[in-house]
Amino acid sequence: MIHPVALRFTASDAEALAPREGRLALIVPPEGKLGQLGRKLDRLTRGAVTRALASEGWGKLAAGDSLDLGFPGGLACETLALVKLDRRASVAEARKAGATVAKGLGEKGALVIAEAHPRAADISFGLALRAYRFDYLSEPKKPFGPVEMMVSAPETVAAEAAPHAALAEGVFFTRDLVNEPANILTTDDFAARLAAMHELGLEVEILDEDELEKLGFRALLAVGQGSESPSKVVVMRWQGGEPDAAPLALVGKGVCFDSGGISIKPAAGMEEMTMDMGGAAVVAGVMRTLALRKARANVVGLVGLVENMPDGRAQRPGDIVKSLKGDTIEVVNTDAEGRMVLADVLWYAQERFAPAAVIDLATLTGAIIVALGHDHAGIFSNDDKLSGDLLSAAKSEGEGAWPMPLTPGYDPLIKSRLADIKNSGGRWGGAITAAAFLKRFIKPDVPWCHIDIAGVALPPGESALAPKGATGWGVMTLDRLIRTRFEA
Repeated sequence: MIHPVALRFTASDAEALAPREGRLALIVPPEGKLGQLGRKLDRLTRGAVTRALASEGWGKLAAGDSLDLGFPGGLACETLALVKLDRRASVAEARKAGATVAKGLGEKGALVIAEAHPRAADISFGLALRAYRFDYLSEPKKPFGPVEMMVSAPETVAAEAAPHAALAEGVFFTRDLVNEPANILTTDDFAARLAAMHELGLEVEILDEDELEKLGFRALLAVGQGSESPSKVVVMRWQGGEPDAAPLALVGKGVCFDSGGISIKPAAGMEEMTMDMGGAAVVAGVMRTLALRKARANVVGLVGLVENMPDGRAQRPGDIVKSLKGDTIEVVNTDAEGRMVLADVLWYAQERFAPAAVIDLATLTGAIIVALGHDHAGIFSNDDKLSGDLLSAAKSEGEGAWPMPLTPGYDPLIKSRLADIKNSGGRWGGAITAAAFLKRFIKPDVPWCHIDIAGVALPPGESALAPKGATGWGVMTLDRLIRTRFEA
């Protein structure tokens, strides 16, 4: 369901400007200084470019936004977009500029004039990320036309942009998984898509219900026992670092549909619960990117795949189950299911792989959306260095992330009268008590971060680099973190 855009880099050619159809975009610094091709466009449009750059509208634009001239005289294009971008622009601003161009793409494609801009590769990456479609229309939309980017040194820019291809494919893979409806992306289908990545060099292992029962994954299995879709754990290994080096473990919540179980959710908005496997999707996208770019790191990705449904066999509020760790859990709310899935997978990851660090991702709580909205994921950690590196990676990639507290004062809220712990601390501090629950399943000497992506995985509108729908948040951040901290 991915519709990537064809993009190539070419040398500057003034003669190709006037007859170009479709969308034409010119990257212009805030002060409005034009390069050779910009001056050529100004002459062709009889000074329309300089008049636009002297306007009040241009002055009010933010970095990466555009001022569009419709059907400009002297040109064959439908739109001439003047995109505001300083030569010293950040990575995020350059990618936003590319996304701005992509928003107006049509079947005739586009010509982007970046000339000698030092962020041309990032502009192209932003364009590629935004030019994504996912739908099940009976009459498919016409594909985007090709995009040509004119630059002063096309071979150099192409080399700079080459690593983005693996990253874009990882982001698209994640978006695709999150966008899929639950009748398509069952636990079986999800596992099969991950198994297919062995062709990229990943070692993929699927643990089925019988094996999970033998191992003691009773918390995870309790979540899925009311569904016809079998629960699974998928383990993906990439061994690109030193053979004996401890891996980074990435753990993802993969609830392919979350009805809330017996504690059923309200009907309004329940259709969006197809995205409750967003954490597993991010882990899958990162593993795909690592394999495609042959990362020099050891990383293991583990995802717990379940479906949470109400049924005669479903777990009930008041049930007490024993986790893989051995701790007993009182189920006070069957809609607090993701943390039970993660509890078993987190413990298994540590026991089997003795990782150098653990990072889990989950669309875990609505409370994090109340706290941070849809612009930032919440970061909880027991290790300041790991969380600091993660936050720095997110900032570098332009993905919003914010540190959240995780202090002992919240622990009494998840204390159970009958069991070692209960699976919900109630309304107050809900995202924090969920993280406190997970922390109980992290060994004291293991650096760990929990990322609650409930607000950023599928926001209600379009985002900076994605159309409305799944964003793929986290693939770029984790890939950056792995590059800077875990690669040999």
